[in-house]
Amino acid sequence: MTIEEATLRVRELTEKLDRWTYEYYVLDNPSVSDAEFDRHMNELILIEEKFPELRKKTSPTQRVGGMVQDAFKKIPHKRLMLSLGNAFNEDDIRDFDRKVREALGVDVVDYVGEVKIDGLGMSLVYDAGELQYCVTRGDGNMGEDVTSNVITIPSIPLRVKEKRPFEVRGEIYMPKASLEKLNKIREANGEPLLANARNAAAGSIRQLDPKIAASRGLEGFWYYLVNAREIGKNIHHEALDYLDELGFRTNHERRVLHGVEEVLAYIEEYTAKRESLDYDIDGLVIKVDDISEYDVLGYTAKTPKWAIAYKFPPLEVSTKLLDIFLSVGRTGRITPNAVLSPVRVQGSLVQRATLNNEDFIKEKGLMIGDEVILRKAADVIPEVVRPLKERRTGAERPFIMSETCPECGQPLTKVQGLHYCLNQECPSRKIEGIVHYCSRDAMDIDGMGSAIIEELFGEGFIKDIPDIYDLYQHEQEIRELDGWGEKAVGNLLKAIEDSKQKSLEKLLFGLGIKEVGSKTAKILCRYYKNLDDYFHLSQEDLEKIDGIGPIAAQHIISFFNDPNKRDLIEKLRNKGVNFEYLGTDNIDVTNYFYGKTVVLTGALVRYTRNELTSILEGIGAKVAGSVSKKTDVVIAGSDAGSKLVKAQELGIKVMDEEEAISHLSSLRGI
Repeated sequence: MTIEEATLRVRELTEKLDRWTYEYYVLDNPSVSDAEFDRHMNELILIEEKFPELRKKTSPTQRVGGMVQDAFKKIPHKRLMLSLGNAFNEDDIRDFDRKVREALGVDVVDYVGEVKIDGLGMSLVYDAGELQYCVTRGDGNMGEDVTSNVITIPSIPLRVKEKRPFEVRGEIYMPKASLEKLNKIREANGEPLLANARNAAAGSIRQLDPKIAASRGLEGFWYYLVNAREIGKNIHHEALDYLDELGFRTNHERRVLHGVEEVLAYIEEYTAKRESLDYDIDGLVIKVDDISEYDVLGYTAKTPKWAIAYKFPPLEVSTKLLDIFLSVGRTGRITPNAVLSPVRVQGSLVQRATLNNEDFIKEKGLMIGDEVILRKAADVIPEVVRPLKERRTGAERPFIMSETCPECGQPLTKVQGLHYCLNQECPSRKIEGIVHYCSRDAMDIDGMGSAIIEELFGEGFIKDIPDIYDLYQHEQEIRELDGWGEKAVGNLLKAIEDSKQKSLEKLLFGLGIKEVGSKTAKILCRYYKNLDDYFHLSQEDLEKIDGIGPIAAQHIISFFNDPNKRDLIEKLRNKGVNFEYLGTDNIDVTNYFYGKTVVLTGALVRYTRNELTSILEGIGAKVAGSVSKKTDVVIAGSDAGSKLVKAQELGIKVMDEEEAISHLSSLRGI
C-alpha cells in the first residue's frame, strides 16, 4: 500500500467509524454489528502503525487512550466561563423574571429550562471542522488541557460539518450505572469506593493516563454554543437543535417555557422527577431564549443576568447513627464525628458526618443508636439534622465526651465549648500538620496527600515535617510498598526537593501559625523578607502592618518564641529549605499602584485575574474583592458588571487593562 492509497483509506475508514460511533452512542441506533465496527477499527490501527504520519490526535483510534502525560498544560479561555447565580425558591425565580422583564421592557419572556448536570464543566473548541482541544473550567479565566482524556468519550464528535470556528460548553459526567459498575470492580479489588458520580467524573478526567479515563464509562451533555450569533443562531433552543445536527449529545429534557408560570411548573415537575434520571442533577438552569437580548441584560462581575440556576432543596434521608468517634486536627482541636449506616444522599454514599462539638450533640439530643435525619448542607456537606426520637427502642445510649485524647491519651482542655489536645507530640496533630505543610497553598508538594502521609507516617518514615526531606533515605523501602513504583517514588522525591526553593510566604503559611492564612503570609513577607526577622518582632512592629490585627500578632510572636517551633525551624534550615522571600524585594515606591487599593473586574486578556493580582501585590498594591469608598482604582476588562457600575457611582478611577499595563510596563519583569 502506497502512502497515497493509505491516505485515501484512512479517510474512508474515519468517516465510517465516526458515523457508526454517532449512531451507537448518540442515536442509540447502530447500523452495523460490533464485529463489523471492530474489523474496520483494527484495519485503521494497522494502517496508522505502518504510516504513523497519518495518525491524527482526533483519529477514532485515539478514543481508547493515548500516551501517559506528565502534566496538563494551562489554556486561557477565549471567553470567560462564568458561574451562574442561584435561586432557591419561588420568590427568587419570580425576582429573576421581574428583573429580566424590566430590563427588556416586556410583559412576558420566553425561557429555556434545562436540567443542571452534576459533573465537570468542559469547553470544546473546534476549527476547520475538527476538534482542536478540550479545556476544563478552571478558575473561569484559565483551564487545563484535558483533550487526550475527553476524546476517549465516544459520543463527543471529533469532526463536524461546521467549518467556522466555534466553541461548545457542557458537562462531563458519570452515569449512575457507570459508577455502580466501577465501584463493584473497586470493591472486588479491595480499593476504596468512589463516593459520588461528580467526583468520579472529575477524577477520571484528571488522570494522566488516558486509558484510565477511557475505562470509566464517562459521558457528556452539551448545552451552550458560545458564539452562536457568529454562525447565525440567535435563539438558544435553535442553537441547541443545531448542536444536535452537528452530532453533539444534547439533553432533551430541555423545554421552551413561555413566562414565569411555565418556569415554575417545570421546576415542580423536575423536582419530583430528578431521582428517576440515570444521571445526577443538582438543579435546573433557566435561560432567556433570545440570545440577542443577552447584551441588553448584561453581566455581573461573576454571573450572566440572562440565566439562573435553581438549586433543589436538600433531600433528607433517614439512617442509623452507629457510633461517634473523635478526630484530632493540626491545632489539637477535637471533633466528634458520626459513623452512619451507609446511605446515598444526592448522588453520594455517606457514611460519616461531622458533629462539630460536644454542645452540638447535646443540643440536637443525639444518642448512639438513634435513627437520624441526614441531608447535605449547601448540597455538599453531610449534616445530621435531628434524631427520630419516636423510633427509639431503649437500646440507644448517650454520648459521653472523652476526657483524654483518642490518639495520645493526654488530658483534653476545654476552651469556649471546644476540646483541645495540647500535646504537640500527638500523632494525629503531627499528621495533620504535615498534610497542611504539603498542601497546595503551602509548600505544594505534589504527591504528598493525606493518604500518602498517613501511610508514610505509619511506616515510620516520617514523624514530623523535617523528616519529609529525609525520605530519600527510604527510597527502596517505599518502592516495595503496595502501589508504589520507581517512577512514582522518583516524582515524589523530586517534588520534595523542589519545595526547598519555595518563597518564604509559602513556608510561613505551611508552618501552621494560627491566624496566618496564605494571604496574611504574603502581607508579612513584603515587610519582613527573611524568616530570621520574625524571631525579633514585637506586637507593635506587627500591628503597624495593614492587615495584621492584635490577635494575629500575638499568635505570631507566640509561635516564634516557642522552643519547639524554633527547633523545627532550625531543622528545616539544616535541610536546605529557603527562608527568603522571592517576590519583588525592592519595590519602587514611586510606581503608580504602590499603596493603592485596587479592584479587578471583568475578563482580562493578557493576564489572568490571579496573575495580575500577584503582580499588583508584588509591587505594593492591595487587591480587594469589592468596591468601596476606600478603593483607589478599578481595572475593568470586558463584560465588567456591578463593580464597574459602583466605581462609576462613587467617582473612583477606572482604567482598562491596556492602561494598567502601561503603568506596569516600566517595571522590570512585568
